[in-house]
Amino acid sequence: MDGLGSSSNVATADADDASAVSPSGDSTVEIDINGAALLLDRSGAVYWPDRAALIVADLHFEKGSAFAARGRFLPPYDTANTIDRLRRVIGRYRPKQVWCLGDSFHDPSADHRISQTDLDQLTDLIGRQDWVWISGNHDPDPMSRVPGETVADLHEGPLVLRHEAKLGGAGDLSGHFHPTAWVATRARRVRRRCFVHDANRLILPAFGAYAGGLNILSDPIRKLFGGRISTWLVGDRRLYAVPGQRLLRDPSGPTVIE
Repeated sequence: MDGLGSSSNVATADADDASAVSPSGDSTVEIDINGAALLLDRSGAVYWPDRAALIVADLHFEKGSAFAARGRFLPPYDTANTIDRLRRVIGRYRPKQVWCLGDSFHDPSADHRISQTDLDQLTDLIGRQDWVWISGNHDPDPMSRVPGETVADLHEGPLVLRHEAKLGGAGDLSGHFHPTAWVATRARRVRRRCFVHDANRLILPAFGAYAGGLNILSDPIRKLFGGRISTWLVGDRRLYAVPGQRLLRDPSGPTVIE
């Protein structure tokens, strides 16, 4: 069960959730944010049918090479892995446009460290649909070697797509916090990436292979939501709705987003 234990422990939707979890391998969940009908995908991406748009957050290309430069060596395949996962979700939905919600590159020089093979594959992928990079705190300026349009934020109908959610804003779709959840099951505790939302805003999980995370019960995330939230854990093959009473605080202090 995707490392999440029994479905009776985790996959029980709150009464206020927008839909039940689909049992299919290509599980999606439909929700409504400020009047926009969105599909949450098990990859951590969002698809907006009315705009034929795929939305992802926090790709963090070349995080591995940035860490290596500081003496923290990780397998140097994070960019290739993230591009491959992105290619697969694009292939499922065939969007007309892709919107990336900031921190797509781990730092301003990431496009100069990316291998030529990865750059060629990314460039080919970008060329198949309209592509918008939203600026993040890690990548505030356009990447000189990567095509696509770069904007500070994007206003589309009832939604505002930005990197970091604003307190009191309506219709926000954002990333930045890399939301994760600790969940109690009968057998153990499980930590997974997750979507978190209410009727007015949605925070996407980080899509990047080496992205860290912040517990959704931490103050920076909780203060953005005025009342009850819905949480959808990203499993290996499907999404899991988590009742609020199953959510746990971090066992040893807050997780640092890197």
